[in-house]
Amino acid sequence: MPWDADQYLRFGDERTRAAADLVARIDLPQPESIVDLGCGPGNSTRLLRARWPRARVLGLDSSPEMIASARAADPDSDRIAADIGTWRPERSFDLVFSNAALQWLPDHAALMGRLFAMVSPGGALAFQIPSDARSPVRTSIREISEDPAWNTRMAAARGALTMETPAVYYDALAVSARALDIWETEYRHVVEGPRAILDWVAGTGLRPFLDRLEANEQAEFMDRLGARVAADYPRRVDGRVLFPFRRLFVIAYA
Repeated sequence: MPWDADQYLRFGDERTRAAADLVARIDLPQPESIVDLGCGPGNSTRLLRARWPRARVLGLDSSPEMIASARAADPDSDRIAADIGTWRPERSFDLVFSNAALQWLPDHAALMGRLFAMVSPGGALAFQIPSDARSPVRTSIREISEDPAWNTRMAAARGALTMETPAVYYDALAVSARALDIWETEYRHVVEGPRAILDWVAGTGLRPFLDRLEANEQAEFMDRLGARVAADYPRRVDGRVLFPFRRLFVIAYA
C-alpha cells in the first residue's frame, strides 16, 4: 500500500513536535551537509533548513508519494527516492538525521554502526523513534491480529516495527561516539476523540496489518479496534481525548 502523505499530515503538528525537540537539542554550531533519512512529506527537512539555513540538506525517502508531497511543498529542496536500509552514500555528512523512520528497519544494533559511519568527524547522528510498543492501541492491534481468521497472514506485520530499549542504542554507539545523549519523552497529544487515534495509527503502524487484509476484513479489524480504543482512551471533561505517545531520542557525536 502506498504511503498517504495527506493521511500522515492530518497530525502534522503532533508528528513534527518531536522532530523540533530533537533539532533543538543537537549541539552542532554550523553543519555544512545534512541528510534527512525518511524525510516523509518534508516537515522535518524544513526544520533542519530553518535552523541551519546555510547547510546543504538532502531529503531521502523510499516512498515516491512522500517525495512528491515534499517537492510540492518545497520545490527548492534536494530530494532522492531511496531505501534507508540499502542506501550507500558516496560521501559523509555533518549531520545524519532521522525523524520517526528507523523503526521500519530491522537489526538496529547493526544499523547504528552503518549510519554512524556516514557521519563526518565532528558531526552527529540524531534520530527519534516511537518507544510505546506496549501502549493500549498497539496491544489491541497485536491481539486483534491474532484472530484465527487472519493470524497466519499477520506474522510479518507483527514484526514490521523495531523498538529497542535505550541500552541497545547505547551499547551499539558507545564504542564509536565521543558523546551520547539519550532520552525518552511521553507526549500527551490532545485529539478530538477515539476516531482520531484510529486515523493516527492508520497512517503509520496499522498499515502493515491492513495491507494483509481484504476490504471487508479491514472494516472488521477497524471496527474491533475502534471499540477497544474507545474503552482504553476515555473522553475527558471537554469531550476530547488524551493520547499518550512515548518517543526515544538519540544523539551520537563523532
